[in-house]
Amino acid sequence: MLGRISKQLFSAATTKPYVYVNKHTKVICQGITGNQGTFHTQQALDYGTKMVGGVNPKKAGTTHLGLPVFKNCREAKEKTGANASVIYVPPAGAKEAILEAIEAQLDLVVVITDGIPVHDMVQVKHALRSQNVTRVIGPNCPGITKPNECKIGIIPGYIHKAGNIGIVSRSGTLTYEAIDQTTKLGLGQSTVVGIGGDPFNGTNFIDVLERFQADPETEGILLIGEIGGEAEELAAEWLTKNNKRKLPVAGFIAGMTAPPERRMGHAGAIVSGGKGSAKDKIKAFEKAGIAVVDQPASLGKTIFDIMPKKSKK
Repeated sequence: MLGRISKQLFSAATTKPYVYVNKHTKVICQGITGNQGTFHTQQALDYGTKMVGGVNPKKAGTTHLGLPVFKNCREAKEKTGANASVIYVPPAGAKEAILEAIEAQLDLVVVITDGIPVHDMVQVKHALRSQNVTRVIGPNCPGITKPNECKIGIIPGYIHKAGNIGIVSRSGTLTYEAIDQTTKLGLGQSTVVGIGGDPFNGTNFIDVLERFQADPETEGILLIGEIGGEAEELAAEWLTKNNKRKLPVAGFIAGMTAPPERRMGHAGAIVSGGKGSAKDKIKAFEKAGIAVVDQPASLGKTIFDIMPKKSKK
């Protein structure tokens, strides 16, 4: 009896991911039969992600892309053992989809949907704070990838390379740029997390930085922020106190030339009331010892230059 329990505990410990996903993550897709859900589920399957099913109440009991379709997340979890979900549901129905995944107690929910009303996300945040099982990444994010193991979201698979740089970003496009550059320089990525640019999101920089600190495969960090809010300043302050492994960190702030009081791209990318400017964020980075990237084309080179020789393969 004790031997069986020990074996189960060891198995759980060895399959639990350091940064949210790994080769053991079993994923369902909410909105699998729509155009976006279909395309990106196929991309995930081609990459090798363990996609185990989808959710569409109107098509429950059928199959799509060779995967079973269920009426809700709870049924999908019970039948497949899924522990993660990706959401491609349109904005009007996204809140209910997220809440359904939380109620099913999935470990991870990645919300790709853009344009979810702020009021809806306030309700989602309230639901998240009332539990301690489910982690939401997004909304309005490109997703998360553990190279060669698991790809959830819309990031192209072919630009990744398994390596040692942890990438966390508010910007979708610059996430791709950072991946491509670190791949071409031979560094590769340990895990890539696109947290999204909306003002109310499920996961922030500090959440991911904590995971990178605990991940033995992460030997350097590339942090990509944007104007608006104070997430970057808080991340810099956290690193000052908690970078126990002294990991090299490079950071970039998008929106340096944006005019005040005008939203630039994301709902959260706005300098308002004199707060959230690129200048303030860069000052916080410099104070924390973060190497500041001066232009997107230098994302990879900047982190490469500050990495120890043993990490440059």
